[in-house]
Amino acid sequence: MGMLRWVGFAAGIGLLFATASSVVKTLLVPRSATSTIGSGLGWLVRRAFGAITARVEDLRQRERILAFSGPAWLLSLLVAWLACLLLGFGLLLWPLNAHSFPSALEEAGSSLFTLGFVRPAGAASTVVVFVAGASGLVLVAMLIAYLPVLYATFNRREIPVTTLEALAGNPPWGPELLARQALIGDVAYLPKVYERWTEWAADIAESHSNYRSLVYFRSPNPATSWLLALLAVLDAAALNLAFNPGTAPPEARPLMRVGYIALRKLAMVLGMPVPDDPHPDDPLQLTRAEFDAAVDRMRRAGWVFEREPDDAWPHFHGWRVNYEAAAYALARFLDLPPAVWSGSRPRHRPPPQLPVRPPHREPTDAPRSRLGDGGGGPP
Repeated sequence: MGMLRWVGFAAGIGLLFATASSVVKTLLVPRSATSTIGSGLGWLVRRAFGAITARVEDLRQRERILAFSGPAWLLSLLVAWLACLLLGFGLLLWPLNAHSFPSALEEAGSSLFTLGFVRPAGAASTVVVFVAGASGLVLVAMLIAYLPVLYATFNRREIPVTTLEALAGNPPWGPELLARQALIGDVAYLPKVYERWTEWAADIAESHSNYRSLVYFRSPNPATSWLLALLAVLDAAALNLAFNPGTAPPEARPLMRVGYIALRKLAMVLGMPVPDDPHPDDPLQLTRAEFDAAVDRMRRAGWVFEREPDDAWPHFHGWRVNYEAAAYALARFLDLPPAVWSGSRPRHRPPPQLPVRPPHREPTDAPRSRLGDGGGGPP
């Protein structure tokens, strides 16, 4: 029995080191560092929510449920860390007193949660008890300090996503972004869009790889997502470069480079095998028929083309092959809302719909018969 207690003591030291490593990698280390505890809980939480929403076809209901996946992962991490600390300190105290293992756990819990209803016996036990009490306080304090940073980053992420709804529809779609700017004669605004989203993509690449819990936090709008928004802007820039090589904004090229590097980085952080240097002729999941349908929608909106679709398709293909695999893998992994040009989803999901364009009204339009139905500007 004495030997078993000291084997438990060694196991307790190992468990405490593993827990400390997980806490430091998750909350303190500003880089992509994975831990067994965090990765395992992430897998369990994702599978649990996937099972719950497997047959929920209503988009709003499904997103309402999935919105809790990110907080659930954080709470499960806290519970797991506390449980590991409790077990680890209990194993350390077990050979240091003459009590049973349940009594050692009781003493560890009294110290870890700063309850103080059990008094340690002996100098060694007292040291362990003090370390346990400090560990519990430090863990809770670190998590409290972590949450404001997390939610500040979340808000910074969502502001451009919300803005994009007016520019590219809901859910956002790259061809629609170009079509709407052509409709209102504001193509000159595209350089600002590309420049802003270049910085946004770089921010996402750093923040979401360093703080992986942000990946699981979903956008407030149930029909969109930060990933779908980035994919839409990249598609718009790729179409712009493919069809208008002479007049496409120079800001589009840095966006493409930063954007597909960000998507590949996040996919690799989440353990998805994606090609790091695809060839321009590698196959796409997006079909030529889908491309031609989008071109027709852009043409009807008034977009001016410098190249014909047959000439532009190889160039668009060469751009999109850099980010399509990573974007589709992430969209399926996160079970995002259905959207055109974003890949397949699990079964029991409704087919994606094109974004609905708001009606175009002018001040000279005939007044509506119902009071309060004022005219609106162009989309």
